[in-house]
Amino acid sequence: MLKIERFIVIFILFSFQKGFSQAVEIFGKVQSASGVENIHVINKTAQVFTITDKKGAFRINVALNDSLVFSSIQHKLKEVVITSDVVSNKILLVKLDEQINELDEVLVGNILTGDILKDIANVEGDPPINFYDVGIPGYTGKIATQSERRLSEAGEFKPQMLLGLLGGGVPLNPILNGISGRTKMLKKRVAIESKEALMQSVKARLSKDFFVSNSLDETLRMDFFYFCADDENFMKYCKNETDFKILIFLKEKYKQYMQNSEIKND
Repeated sequence: MLKIERFIVIFILFSFQKGFSQAVEIFGKVQSASGVENIHVINKTAQVFTITDKKGAFRINVALNDSLVFSSIQHKLKEVVITSDVVSNKILLVKLDEQINELDEVLVGNILTGDILKDIANVEGDPPINFYDVGIPGYTGKIATQSERRLSEAGEFKPQMLLGLLGGGVPLNPILNGISGRTKMLKKRVAIESKEALMQSVKARLSKDFFVSNSLDETLRMDFFYFCADDENFMKYCKNETDFKILIFLKEKYKQYMQNSEIKND
């Protein structure tokens, strides 16, 4: 009889432990004084991730003793170990500390004394004048690259322009550049530069968090991002998309990259 009771106790304890070791979906919320949207939540143990919404809320699958990493540019990195209470209640509240980058004190210009007349007398030179000061409208948009400027100067060739030559009212540049293939070459160059810029932006913004749960030797990380950029759908899935969607794309490319590496090693 005693053996049976011991067996029952052991069975109950085993079932209890097994229940906590199974993955459950928890609801979490991040608190911070400096914004709580788009914070990366990475389960290092299960290698799954998500991103907080504008209220700092998120949902993610976890198991007992899993490690969650919270990361963003404006916050200090924080790691939380999932306890039995979190698994049982399926709720997690995390407070993040603001990342403060202190700069060395720099003294620019003369020291102000508080006496307006003395301070004015100590000012050297004239203040800079910009186009707003003289009432001239100025361009404040994105500055074009050299290739984009060349493409703009080359013009866009359209077949109907050939008819306009009879009247002499059509510029020759678009026609000559279109026939010679220069316009096509410049378009291709602009597309390559645009893809390169997007790839560098994704790398700078997401690589740190991505490689927390997707290990890869540092010497291969640049090669991995070029591998991603070579995908025909790279611009579609990464341009003007949320970090969450971009991370999903990177995860799929990571699987392909690792499979290719295994084939090469074999």
